[in-house]
Amino acid sequence: MRMNWPRLLALCCAALWPARAAEVNFQTDVAAMISKAGCNLGTCHGNATGKGGFKMSLRGGDLDYDYAALVQDQFGRRVDLLSPDDSLLLLKATQAVAHEGGKRFDKDSWEYRTLRAWIADGAKRTAPGAPVLTKLAVTPREQFLIEPASSVAVKAVATFSDGSTRDVTKFACYEVVNVAVADVSADGRVTRKESGETTLLVRFLHLQEPVRLAFVPARPGFRWKQPQPHNFIDEHVFAKLQTLRMNPSALAGDEVFLRRAYLDLLGLLPTAEEAKKFANHAPTYLPGPPPKVAGVPGMPVNPLAKRAALVNELLERPEFADFWALKWADLLRVEEKTLDAKGMQDFHRWLRASFASGKPMDQFARELLAARGSTYANPEANFYRANRTPVIRAEAAAQVFLGTRLQCAQCHNHPFDRWTQDDYYDWAALFARVDYKILENNRRDKNDKHEFVGEQIVYLTRKGSVTNPRTEKIAEPRFLGAAKQEFERQDELEALAAWVASPTNAFFARAQVNRIWFHLMGRGIVDPIDDFRATNPASHPALLDALTAEFVQSGFNLRHVIRLIMASRAYQTASEPNDTNADDELNYARAPL
Repeated sequence: MRMNWPRLLALCCAALWPARAAEVNFQTDVAAMISKAGCNLGTCHGNATGKGGFKMSLRGGDLDYDYAALVQDQFGRRVDLLSPDDSLLLLKATQAVAHEGGKRFDKDSWEYRTLRAWIADGAKRTAPGAPVLTKLAVTPREQFLIEPASSVAVKAVATFSDGSTRDVTKFACYEVVNVAVADVSADGRVTRKESGETTLLVRFLHLQEPVRLAFVPARPGFRWKQPQPHNFIDEHVFAKLQTLRMNPSALAGDEVFLRRAYLDLLGLLPTAEEAKKFANHAPTYLPGPPPKVAGVPGMPVNPLAKRAALVNELLERPEFADFWALKWADLLRVEEKTLDAKGMQDFHRWLRASFASGKPMDQFARELLAARGSTYANPEANFYRANRTPVIRAEAAAQVFLGTRLQCAQCHNHPFDRWTQDDYYDWAALFARVDYKILENNRRDKNDKHEFVGEQIVYLTRKGSVTNPRTEKIAEPRFLGAAKQEFERQDELEALAAWVASPTNAFFARAQVNRIWFHLMGRGIVDPIDDFRATNPASHPALLDALTAEFVQSGFNLRHVIRLIMASRAYQTASEPNDTNADDELNYARAPL
């Protein structure tokens, strides 16, 4: 056999002089390790005031700040470049020196080796040409575990700007939303504690992804009863119920449906005469074959037509506009102290007229967001009279019209969402030029600066800005999550109104559909209803998408979506549980009380 001398020489050299380990990068390795150890959480050094004189950005939201805090402290003890093992960063984390936060890792752990290698190499901010994180992929994204299955291992893979990928399962952070249902280990294995649904949040550096998990009881005698769907809503609801091994409750009787419909659409109970009229009203024919309804097989008429006719009748009653104007008056802060009695009454009349006339919801939103002028002559301008600073306007507009809570991003990057401080202040800058001309203020309490009595003019001033405290620079107006842009042909409020209510803006349509669903079904598909984010996923994402598409296609018609939901079997289900759904509060297996 002929000896391959060059290969043998190479193997010997490799044994004598092993290859140098890959360079540790602060941007990815060190920052990930600090997050994994929990050092930058709000309960530790990520607190607004820090701990023990040492403060970091919450969950690593500002790496420049964190680097300065670690390396450039005045005593140079946290990171000791001359003697890495004497760095307080290592001594405290291993509790070689007293540490209020306790031991975070051992001296022989990968965390210690990572930090020490970084310090020994000069504790550099970034390695030349070091790639940055661009994507985090998590598997599985959703899983139903039926007994006896009791655990699942989650895998996380990071993609970087140079196209490289890396398995970061052991470096990622894991958090179970509903800790009563499951536990999660440091390496991403989720284990059942009891039956139910939960969401696992997987975080690596600035990105995070949710994993939806359901631990399903075996129910060995379970048999799907094949309830007949009334429309596409039921198809989505039933598909999940079948997977969860739950049967929906029976259909509610006519008397229950009557009461429910009156309360949900009018906020009133039916009178005795109205109840008798509905009870004596015979079902009518509808085009096409009648649906199969449990208990009435082969019925020659459509039994659902009677209920559909009632819904149509209630939607045209004046009390419907009263009730939905009341709901939106709460959202838009229609109250006397800020708007005064006349402003409050005029704004309420505008709201009521909008719902009575069937004004499309996109037009409704555009008129509110672009409003200005006299708060008496143009009542919709009271939206800005009630929200008197740029940040309050920004937060209110995002929450009401886009279903997004931005408040956390005012002080730091949002810990559970993708919004940064820059996003927050650029969005707030859109509202910075709104100003008020107070024609008179006859306030009753002269010491209360928040009370206004008298007409005001809402207008755009020539100047007005918001300062971003992170950069200490003037923020540039920008739509939420969008690129920078110029407002040349229209002012920023008109541009904002057009962008928010655009058919292509999924934020707006989804948020409004979810709000309608909540008022009729008792719980949002996304809940809380104004907290849309990846880490608060929808209970039925495909259903939300289908309803959103239907809402947009209908021309943002409120009544159309209401009819669809109230026609579904999911809406018409009784509240009495059966032996499979008694504990369900999430999947619309029965009507909530």
